[in-house]
Amino acid sequence: MPLRRTAVLATAVATAAAGLLPATALARDAAGTSYHVDCAGGDDSAAGTAPGTAWRSLSRASAQVLGPGDQLLIRRDTSCTGVLTPKGAGAEGAPAVLGAYGQGAEPRLEGGGARATVLLANTEHWEIRDLDVSNTGAPTTTERRAGVLVQLTDYGVAEDFVVDGVDVHDVNGADFKDPDPSGGILFVVSGDKVPTRFDGVRIEDSTVRHVDRTGIGTSSTWGRRPEHPEGPGTSWEAITGLTVRRNEVRDVGGDGIVVQNAKKALVERNYVDGFNMRSAGYNAGVWAWNSDDVLYQYNEVTGGHGTRDSMAFDFDGGNNRNVYRYNYSHDNEGGFLLVCNGAGMKTDGNRFHDNLSVNDRNTTDPYAVISVVCNPSTDTRVYRNTVVTDRSDTALVSNNGQTGTTFRDNVFVGAATGSGSPIKDTVSTYRNNLYWRTAQPRDAEAVNADPLLRSADPKAPDDLRLRSGSPALGAGSVTADDGTRYDYFGNPLPRVRNIGADQGTGD
Repeated sequence: MPLRRTAVLATAVATAAAGLLPATALARDAAGTSYHVDCAGGDDSAAGTAPGTAWRSLSRASAQVLGPGDQLLIRRDTSCTGVLTPKGAGAEGAPAVLGAYGQGAEPRLEGGGARATVLLANTEHWEIRDLDVSNTGAPTTTERRAGVLVQLTDYGVAEDFVVDGVDVHDVNGADFKDPDPSGGILFVVSGDKVPTRFDGVRIEDSTVRHVDRTGIGTSSTWGRRPEHPEGPGTSWEAITGLTVRRNEVRDVGGDGIVVQNAKKALVERNYVDGFNMRSAGYNAGVWAWNSDDVLYQYNEVTGGHGTRDSMAFDFDGGNNRNVYRYNYSHDNEGGFLLVCNGAGMKTDGNRFHDNLSVNDRNTTDPYAVISVVCNPSTDTRVYRNTVVTDRSDTALVSNNGQTGTTFRDNVFVGAATGSGSPIKDTVSTYRNNLYWRTAQPRDAEAVNADPLLRSADPKAPDDLRLRSGSPALGAGSVTADDGTRYDYFGNPLPRVRNIGADQGTGD
């Protein structure tokens, strides 16, 4: 069931005002007990129920079974070494809470190379807030490690999780992606006996930095359905109620933010800088696998490393009716967008519109700034985007013989040097796009002209706004727009559309 919350209790507000609990805390059961950990001055033989009787170790804290409304609070400005594996569960409207108390910096938890520094297993109704988490062990190519790991094994449906204000960093796990990954903040479903999934997961206002291999991710061993007939398990048990919002992900070995096995997830206002930094696999900035109806909006992705994938965004295997809108990608070595359906899978009805790409590139065939490769998808529509690159050694669009993608009302601008940047795609459908410094594909309604962007050398989103007199103004197609009302810049869509991502009136 979706996340549910009641009003904040007056007692919780009073506690927050005293500095013992963040003011953002949600409702607590009035009968809940607060347990305290002080790794600098506590005593494991004490009661733990007040700051003056705090426990000293994470092992003692892990032995306590928490119930609805209970809190396990770690003293700020302290450092703890070891693994925290809280026991028990909360209830609807009264989650169990793992957080901080006192004044100063977030409490620091260092796992020392364990499977995870913070591990919640086969439980539900939990909130994790305001912690500094690391997990650095000896260099390894075999050990899976995570900062925060929430794991279900043959559990059924687990409801109601929040990760908020957590800083995960310096996790040097091996390069394992799924079904049992390494990474920063992970929600993982394992097992093969009881169909299992999460319902209601919110990851927000957190940071992940210098982590191997996944920044923020989900995975599941229950992924088989007609759209993925060779998937794991015997049924598709999709995560529901997933929101990944306002997080910052930097310097991750593999994927930045990856949603696997989800339905109707929301991924918005995240910042990813530096991904695919150390992995030998295929990775992208913000993307999904075997997921339906995922909405990505207002994300910024940059610093993708390497040219074997490493693009900002991706329609991959088993993705259906996913939408990217209002996103900004720049300076990624692997490009802007990948369309890559998996063998034997169904990827259909995806939409990519009102996004910006500045100086992305991919110089390795068959890739480009936008790459249509792998196995065919169906009814992929890429429209009203503005794509500009300063590299003459990259194609703007490439295709290795796949079909099913339509490009409409996009602005494509190649490099100002040499002969510009080519479009290497003879099989996709092109309608009413604007081309400048690039070879026009088969597009009977093409506009071949300088779009008159605000800057001749774009470096930021506002540089892609249109100037007065632009040939893109009022030259867009008159078609339905899937309910979209605004452009990237917040302009309402005019009755007569412009070509590209800027739907304003020009300077």
